Amino acid sequence: MPKYIVLLGPPGAGKGTQAQKISSSFGYPHVSSGELFREHLKNQTQLGKLAQGYIERGELVPDDVTIAMIRERLTRPDCEQGAILDGFPRTAPQAEALSAMLAELGGKVDLVPYINVPTRVLVERLAGRWTCREQGHIFHETSNPPRQPGKCDVDGSELYQREDDQAETVLKRIQVYLSQTTPLIEHYRSQGVLVEVNGALPIDQVTQTLSELIEKEVLV
Repeated sequence: MPKYIVLLGPPGAGKGTQAQKISSSFGYPHVSSGELFREHLKNQTQLGKLAQGYIERGELVPDDVTIAMIRERLTRPDCEQGAILDGFPRTAPQAEALSAMLAELGGKVDLVPYINVPTRVLVERLAGRWTCREQGHIFHETSNPPRQPGKCDVDGSELYQREDDQAETVLKRIQVYLSQTTPLIEHYRSQGVLVEVNGALPIDQVTQTLSELIEKEVLV
């Protein structure tokens, strides 16, 4: 039976970093909804073109388009044993759709770690974050500065600060996330699969906590 983990946490909680680490350790692919959207838009797939139409009109991409992208990704061979979902679901209705989808694939949501970080810490983290233009590598002014200012250590491309990582918009992003996601958190809590993780701890300690949870709750 495939195993599925849904990582939850506000912007700046480190979901992407932790997903990559536990993916490397346990072999479950990291399925990021953001990266999946970019892939479909870049490759101009049928779903990508459909999503682009909504985006160009300034409309929200409907759930059924997002869900179709997730379904396509989870049916690829590398997800045969399961996956780590990051960025999806975002709402309780999406969670219900995911449950139905996973049931068709012979699985279910086995664990939902909620990486909880105080708002003050999130603002500090995000306001100093810089992103690589070429492949999206993340750097931070204090905790992970590039060797050469303004350039990515990996591919040498320019680093820039996303508009939504600028201090004046960070707090709003966090507030919006919390208001939208509270019902989702309660949804998974009521199912007995949600576990809160202290995301304010050092990265390696968070990884260790997540690894122990997976070994205890998923690999049984």
